[in-house]
Amino acid sequence: MKTFTVPTREQVAPANQAIFDNLQKALGFVPNLYATIAHSDNGLTRFLAYQNAKTSLTNKEKEAVNLIVSQVNGCVYCQSAHLVLGKMNGFSDEQLLDIRKAKSTDAKLHSLVQLAAEITKTRGYANPALVDAFFNEGYTNENLVDLILQISDKTAMNYLHNLTKVAVDFPLAPALELELA
Repeated sequence: MKTFTVPTREQVAPANQAIFDNLQKALGFVPNLYATIAHSDNGLTRFLAYQNAKTSLTNKEKEAVNLIVSQVNGCVYCQSAHLVLGKMNGFSDEQLLDIRKAKSTDAKLHSLVQLAAEITKTRGYANPALVDAFFNEGYTNENLVDLILQISDKTAMNYLHNLTKVAVDFPLAPALELELA
C-alpha cells in the first residue's frame, strides 16, 4: 500500500500555509492529521469550518463523543489526541478510561457515550432504548442532530488516519482490551 507522508508548510497551498501558521501559534505545532488534510488545497479550510461550527453540545460532551467514536473506529491517533484534549476539558484519567469503555458515572454523559458508540457501530441504526435513554436524560432533538454531526466529524478523521497511518504526534493512548457491546 502507498505510504502517506505528512506535508510540510512549503508543500501545501498558500491558504493551508496560513492555517499551519495559525495552528502553530495556537497549539505550538501542526498536528500530523491536520497537515495530512492539507494534501487537499481546500480540505483543511473546509474541515476546520465544519469542526469549529457552533453546536449545542458542551466542550466536555464533544470530547466524550470524540473519544468514544475514535475508540469504536479503532483510531489510535484520535484516541491519543482526545485523551489530551479530554484532560484539558476537565476529565480525569479514570473518567477518560470509562468513556473509552462507553460508560460514565454521570447518567447524562453515560447516555451520550452509549448512544454515540451505538450510532457509530451500527452506522446510524441505534437501539431505540439508547435513544430513549438519551432523551430521558434531558437531551433534545437539537442535541441529537449535533451528536450525529459530531460523530461524522470524528469518523472522517478516524478514517483518514486509519487509511494513511501517519505518525501519532500526541502521547500514545494505551491499548484497551475490550469488546464494546
